[in-house]
Amino acid sequence: MLRAIGARGARRDVDRPGYLMGNTGLVYHPAYLEHDMGPGHPESPNRLRAIMQQLEQSGTFARLTKIEARKAEDEWLAQIHSPSYVASLNRHAPTSGRVSLDADTSMSPGSLTAAYLAAGGALSAVDAIMAQQVDHVFCAVRPPGHHAEAERAMGFCLFNNVAVAARYVQKKYGVTRVLIVDWDVHHGNGTQHSFEDDPSVLFFSTHQYPHYPGTGRGTERGKGAGVGFTVNVPMEAGEGDEEYHTIFLKSLVPAADMFKPEFVIISAGFDAHKDDPLASMGLTDAGYTDLTNIIVGIANRHAQGRILSSLEGGYNLTALAHSVDAHINALLHA
Repeated sequence: MLRAIGARGARRDVDRPGYLMGNTGLVYHPAYLEHDMGPGHPESPNRLRAIMQQLEQSGTFARLTKIEARKAEDEWLAQIHSPSYVASLNRHAPTSGRVSLDADTSMSPGSLTAAYLAAGGALSAVDAIMAQQVDHVFCAVRPPGHHAEAERAMGFCLFNNVAVAARYVQKKYGVTRVLIVDWDVHHGNGTQHSFEDDPSVLFFSTHQYPHYPGTGRGTERGKGAGVGFTVNVPMEAGEGDEEYHTIFLKSLVPAADMFKPEFVIISAGFDAHKDDPLASMGLTDAGYTDLTNIIVGIANRHAQGRILSSLEGGYNLTALAHSVDAHINALLHA
């Protein structure tokens, strides 16, 4: 379900044909705030509170088409995660207190619902894009997803939201080639493992190396039929806007132009920001605008402008909120 507050100042009721649709959507659900891994945990509900407050104060929120998240259906989760893993999360979901899943990741009573809505929010975003109701969507979701593997929660992640969305757009809509760009400061090991033998998904990742989770060497290029469709660019601490710009132009753009994606997904972590406490990179708000513009160019050339961007990391609340606002405004102006 969409509500008619469009980008570029346009307004539209989507049930009334002929009205101009604003081109950028937003997925958000208050249930995302109910996932709580405890006092002092960096992946806290305050991350989304900061983002939403910034979008309201800047006026960006009013320019976005609101897309209602739904709970992901198990049949789509099972495209990426084993049914036994999904069943295990359901079985161990607490009604009080917390259940630890790994050293960094736990579930509170609201976590499982939030995780289903995070993955399902990405599916709702795909539906809106493929119905041509919007061109791009930013999914302000949590828990994040790119570390979640087929049978394992890790790195703050329960379901791999972007991987589920990628397989969904292929299976439901017949899209044959999907590009996933992961600019989170941590390597998206779960996403890589989901598609490393699949030539229909091009996975491109920049990440601080060596850094958690320890994967993402440049020699990791895929397996079997998927060799060459995984592109890892490990980066050194301190590299910032200029270095990222060069890498995107010299590595991402040629690979994407050869691949010709029909749909583009961004694992949009903002923890490569210079002020982030969990990493040591040097990106700025302007740097995220620049990277977004490069990806928009790819999407416009090959994918009819279609971009789904889903929140991953970012742990300095001010830097996160302003970077997300900059990213969304680049989409709005695409």
